Amino acid sequence: MDPLPIRIDPDDPAPIYQQVKRQLKELILSGALPPGTLLPSIRALAEALKVSVITTRRVYQDLEYEGWIMSEQGRGTFVAAYDEAERREDRLALARQALMTAVERGRRLGLSDELLAEMFADVLRDDSIRPMHKWT
Repeated sequence: MDPLPIRIDPDDPAPIYQQVKRQLKELILSGALPPGTLLPSIRALAEALKVSVITTRRVYQDLEYEGWIMSEQGRGTFVAAYDEAERREDRLALARQALMTAVERGRRLGLSDELLAEMFADVLRDDSIRPMHKWT
C-alpha cells in the first residue's frame, strides 16, 4: 500500500490529530481515496507520519463516528460509501475553512484585505499549482 500523502505542518496551530483528520477528509472528498479503499492500520499510519498511535487512533475513531470510514474486524479500515451530493457540502465547508485560515494568518501579519484579495487572485492564476494528490 502506498503511503498516504499526509504532511504534518509544524507551523499549523491546529493539533496534529486535526491536521491528519482534515487531510484524510480531503483525500476522500477529492476522490483520491474512493469508497471501499483500504486504509493503513492505525499503527502503520502512526509510523508513517511519525506520530503516536493514540493520535491516529483518535483520528480513525472520529472519522468512523462521523461516517467517513468504517472498520471491519479482521479485515481493516475502509473509506465508507457516501452520497456525492452530501459530500459536495463537505467539500465547500473544508475549502471555506482553509480560506478562512489563510485570511486569519494574513491579517495577523498585518496585510490588508485588498492585498489578500490580490494575492488570492494571483494564486488562482498560478499554473504551477497542481492538485495536492497524484490521483486527481
